[in-house]
Amino acid sequence: MTQTLTGLFDRYDDARRAVQDLEAAGVAHRDISLVANDVRGAHRDELDPVAQDAGAGASIGAAVGGLGGLLAGLGLLAIPGIGPVVAAGWLAATAAGAAGGAVIGGIAGGLVGALTHAGVPEADAHVYAEGVRRGGTLVTAKVDEPLVPTARAILSDDRTVNIADRRRAYEGEGWSRFDEAAPSYSADEIEAERMRFERS
Repeated sequence: MTQTLTGLFDRYDDARRAVQDLEAAGVAHRDISLVANDVRGAHRDELDPVAQDAGAGASIGAAVGGLGGLLAGLGLLAIPGIGPVVAAGWLAATAAGAAGGAVIGGIAGGLVGALTHAGVPEADAHVYAEGVRRGGTLVTAKVDEPLVPTARAILSDDRTVNIADRRRAYEGEGWSRFDEAAPSYSADEIEAERMRFERS
């Protein structure tokens, strides 16, 4: 039996390390997904070559889940309400309605649906999607029972966002759920958001 475990990271480098830690712990890269806000274009140098040429909203990349590990298969997508993201893995493919890294036109608000379909509670899925909208990076893994304690520790250590605290912070601003019709955050808004949570 497998469990779906998810962690939200304010910093992309922390999410990258979590992916590497999951892979080192024995979680297959085909069972890990990463979705990172890329409004600033900061992660595009890591993209799979297929995705580098494809442009925003065009490709997951044929190498998703390729031999170089999950991060070797990063592709560029556009998600309504979030904007450009770099993504790899089964969650991106599920959200896009694509199989095996097929070329797609973008994720039509499917991030919340893909998360809930994988077993993430809907209330949490909305916070995760909003976290990506505000500049975060989401790591999700399908984990076999023997590896659950290790993977849970990796996805809930001091690098990750405390989802309950973040929900309270968002709700304190009047937020109630992820809205794909909301405007994407700008690079300046993302930086202000990151600084706000780093100070708290």
